[in-house]
Amino acid sequence: MNKVDYRLNAIVDGSLRDVGDLAELAAIAAGNGATIIQYRDKNASTRIMVERAAAIRAALADSGVPLVVNDRIDVALAVGAEGVHLGRDDMDVSTARRLLGPDAIIGVTVKNEADADIANGAAVDYACIGGVFETLSKQNPDAPVGIEGFAVLRKRIGAARSGLPVGAIAGINAARAREVVREGASGVAVISAIFRSTELAVATRDLRRAVDEALEGRSS
Repeated sequence: MNKVDYRLNAIVDGSLRDVGDLAELAAIAAGNGATIIQYRDKNASTRIMVERAAAIRAALADSGVPLVVNDRIDVALAVGAEGVHLGRDDMDVSTARRLLGPDAIIGVTVKNEADADIANGAAVDYACIGGVFETLSKQNPDAPVGIEGFAVLRKRIGAARSGLPVGAIAGINAARAREVVREGASGVAVISAIFRSTELAVATRDLRRAVDEALEGRSS
């Protein structure tokens, strides 16, 4: 059994404070089909990040949905989060695993074949490929890999670790969620498609339904 259900990763970014309280946003997503919540904040101080992450974790306490913190292992440890998501410039996986322990969730970003090979050889619990499409949610110096690039990277990971959950990120909506799942994704990671929607709960349920239906269609 996989340690993490990666069907719908709702990323609660610090920039969403103009939408609402981050903990409340996380709770809405978790209550309407998100299977993992990721807290990401590129601009806040460590103290503020700890406060926000602690509030998010408290909001998720009775949901059964795990919280992972983007980049910051210190913040994850401080609030007792279930894990971390690491990019290519963050702490290496082996060190993170030693600090967090065997039960922690550790995910990694995959942008190219070198990243895919790292995911194959490291003690990670999921990988997320992207950006797949253009997105306004994050400044990204790398060009989108596109659906064909996603398929290539997904195949490279699957050849070595067939059971590893692999997500897709960037520019994902319900239609694109179905598309990437058909190409082998285990699920999707989103920000705007949920949290910039006028109906957060409805958008979350629609995305979860799209992923579930695509997964069912792939297995039939």
